[in-house]
Amino acid sequence: MITDFATHNEEVRRLWEAFNAGRPYRVPVVFNFSRRFWLLTPELNTEGYSFKDYFENPDIMMKVQLEAAKWIRLNVPQDQEMGLPEEAWGGIHVDFQNSYEAAWFGCKIAYPEGEVPDTIPLLRDDKKKLFKLEIPDPLRGNLMGRVYDYYHYFEEKRKDFEFEGKPVGRTGVPTGTDGPFTAACNLRGATEVCIDIYEDPEYVHALMEFVTEGIIARIKAWMDFMGIEYPTQSWGFADDSIQLLSEDTYKEFVLPYHRRLIETFSLGGPNSIHLCGRASHHFKTLMKELNIKSFDTGFPTDLGAMRKELGPDVLLRGNIHPELLRLGPPEAIREAVRKLLNSGVMEGGKFILCEGNNVAPRTPVANFAAMYEAGKEYGRYPEGASV
Repeated sequence: MITDFATHNEEVRRLWEAFNAGRPYRVPVVFNFSRRFWLLTPELNTEGYSFKDYFENPDIMMKVQLEAAKWIRLNVPQDQEMGLPEEAWGGIHVDFQNSYEAAWFGCKIAYPEGEVPDTIPLLRDDKKKLFKLEIPDPLRGNLMGRVYDYYHYFEEKRKDFEFEGKPVGRTGVPTGTDGPFTAACNLRGATEVCIDIYEDPEYVHALMEFVTEGIIARIKAWMDFMGIEYPTQSWGFADDSIQLLSEDTYKEFVLPYHRRLIETFSLGGPNSIHLCGRASHHFKTLMKELNIKSFDTGFPTDLGAMRKELGPDVLLRGNIHPELLRLGPPEAIREAVRKLLNSGVMEGGKFILCEGNNVAPRTPVANFAAMYEAGKEYGRYPEGASV
């Protein structure tokens, strides 16, 4: 356990300063948490809140996020600031997980027991319904109306509110996208979209046009609302469902819509993308066509192979298997870290070690510590080495 938070935080500051300056002396180690971890870990969620409670009660959403942030800062060793914040907690995020985009388009939210929420495809049984749909109001339509209301609720509540003696920062809202092809799969159904690619390609383009136009309108509206300037030099997004496609199919049915997003929100990059799953067959195309130079990866990606294919100037993040991190034992976690860091992925000094991608509920603190210590031991660059 790390108890000297001041010394740890100073080391973390030095580490990131060197990393961002292109002179890393070791690989940073971080963990990706969503609220799933806290809500589905009974030892933490002692009041038994469900995701339905979390989605439908802003006070529970706020409480869960603050309690989760506190637990992570006090218990999980990683290259992030630890201990209670010196000035303020990060703002509450209006968080509807990966359901927000499809629910804004009109899909109903389902709450499977013991799992994250999901949405029910509204075009699965009647795909022609697409041609009757209109883009919802970006700020108040469907689920975004709840986002709007929760934003104002949190902003008002935090004015005279403290948690553990510290104020809470400005509320965050969804200003990105999980990706147009992923949204299309959520609206139509992944199997149905893949069949449509063969049987009705014109429909797929119509669906992609609709969701892309909607995504751009929503992001613009919320960026304007939040006072965020765009386009920015670099911009990032996700689109996990492209793992279902071959490279040629991606280029025909998805790349034009990714390019439209990049042209709208980026001044040229370098840009970034999050891709869980087995999507590495697209990485070179994404780098070439969209100037993506930062890849946040899932556990199926061979990061050593990707380093060889993409070169030393691309930032890679990943990718210890979340189930290995959960189940251990610590010796197996250490060996996986050693093997990954010896794969060649460290070449160029642009690698961040994390799980790939999203910490599983009930992961023990001892396993976080094993991965962190292994990353510090095996992730050192030789002194004076050119990276």
